Amino acid sequence: MNQYSVLLVDDEEEVYQVIMKKLDWESMGFRIAGYARNGVEALELAEEMQVDVVMTDIKMPYMDGLTLCRKLKEQYQKIKVIIFSGFDEFEYAKEAIKIEAEEYILKPINANELREVFERMKVNLDKEMDEKRNIDKLREYYLESLPVLQENFFTSLIDGRIPEESIETYAKNYQIDLPGPYYVVTVLHISTTPQENETAMDPFLLTVSVKRLVEEQLADEWDFRTVTYLGDIIVIAQLGEEADSMRFTDRMDNICKLARRVCEARVTAGVGHVCDQLSQIPLSYQGAKNATSYRVMYGTTRAINIAETDPQENADLPWEEPYIQKILKKIKMGEKEPLQEAIDEFIKALLKNKMSLQKYRILIMELITEIFRFGANNQMNMEEIFGEDNDIYTQAMQLESPEALGRWLQNSCLKMQCQVMTERSDTTKSFVTRAVQYVQEHYGDHTLSVETICGYLNVSAAYFSTVFKKETGKTFINYLTDYRMEEAVSLLLTQNEKTYVIAEKVGYSDPNYFSYVFKKQFGMSPSKYKMSKLEQN
Repeated sequence: MNQYSVLLVDDEEEVYQVIMKKLDWESMGFRIAGYARNGVEALELAEEMQVDVVMTDIKMPYMDGLTLCRKLKEQYQKIKVIIFSGFDEFEYAKEAIKIEAEEYILKPINANELREVFERMKVNLDKEMDEKRNIDKLREYYLESLPVLQENFFTSLIDGRIPEESIETYAKNYQIDLPGPYYVVTVLHISTTPQENETAMDPFLLTVSVKRLVEEQLADEWDFRTVTYLGDIIVIAQLGEEADSMRFTDRMDNICKLARRVCEARVTAGVGHVCDQLSQIPLSYQGAKNATSYRVMYGTTRAINIAETDPQENADLPWEEPYIQKILKKIKMGEKEPLQEAIDEFIKALLKNKMSLQKYRILIMELITEIFRFGANNQMNMEEIFGEDNDIYTQAMQLESPEALGRWLQNSCLKMQCQVMTERSDTTKSFVTRAVQYVQEHYGDHTLSVETICGYLNVSAAYFSTVFKKETGKTFINYLTDYRMEEAVSLLLTQNEKTYVIAEKVGYSDPNYFSYVFKKQFGMSPSKYKMSKLEQN
């Protein structure tokens, strides 16, 4: 049986003590997680405890029950609120309905009525929980979302945003079958600027029209996927043989001419490099984009294959790029073993991809360039890693075997990783230090809140709360309260001021609430605390 947590809120202790005793909570599927004496305290506890139900009185000091309900609904949409009150007035009931309280009951609370309320609450909570767990509903939602997920997969794939080791998993999860063995990307660019005697058409409708035509024309002969990306139509085709690229180019050329007649669209098909790995799709895409740029030279309404147009561009694909990018990513992740594994994968691929000494040295130069670019983008001290006087290119050129390169990479990249983590730790500490300093300078401002400090630091509340608690061991509200109480004690013992004056100085506009918080912190009122300290001295 599902069990749900309940927070009781009332400024009179005997009231919630009675409520706790009225029902066998456990047998009904509930447990009392805690109780609060006012709305302010209840908000703090709701955040810490993540309760399912809040049962609150209306009339309380510092924050009434209706205000509490409103704030709870704003911050925690799934939380259920029960309002109870001794005020038998229609206006309260109307307000409770308006702010979406689940139940409104009157004092004195009858045990049977309370049981019925929580029985209804249990049914609703169980229903919500069942819906969350309902596999059929999840599957239905998944299938509804599948077209969007698949489109996101393809756009991320051509953009190189999916790690190589994750491509197969994502494809399987999104029910995408890409067996290959070869792949080629085509970019269909539609010229939207009308020529003489042409009527301007809606670019979106034109794209839809051309995309449909392409899918109809390719369906019988080719295994492919299409996606619209950055205003272009992208076709990812699977080829049985590498040589099929030329035949596919001819087919795309026919489609461009057909699109001119059927859709009245001037389409240029840029055909990219043929590749045999899904991780190289971004390179084929880049080649296809480059091919479309040659429409200035060759004109539109035709297919342009980058392998024919620019033989230099058709040089061996830089197979090492995904490996290098993976190494750089692992440096930033901060874990030693995954970084070492990424370097090992690169070296194994290097050993497998036999190359001349000249190409090997060119690869090393490109590798070092990427490492230095990465270091510059991340504000690294490269002299600290490689030494002040060492010529890093000369040093690397002496690594005449992949194994030697691997050892050099392990040593250099681990140093870079260490520097990244040190910088990140220093940034986090500086971030928290600034927040602490802000509290010390502004604790007397009664409007100081998480939102205020996040606005000052220009960060989200979620990120700030996580980092602050990790570094200090306290939530921001708890830290602020503790600091204000420390300052209040100092003022009590060193200045002959009234309690309300001290309350104002430490950020409490309501002296009664200040006294309440002080007593909660130290077990006695401010005046008694001061007297006890004076007697000790």
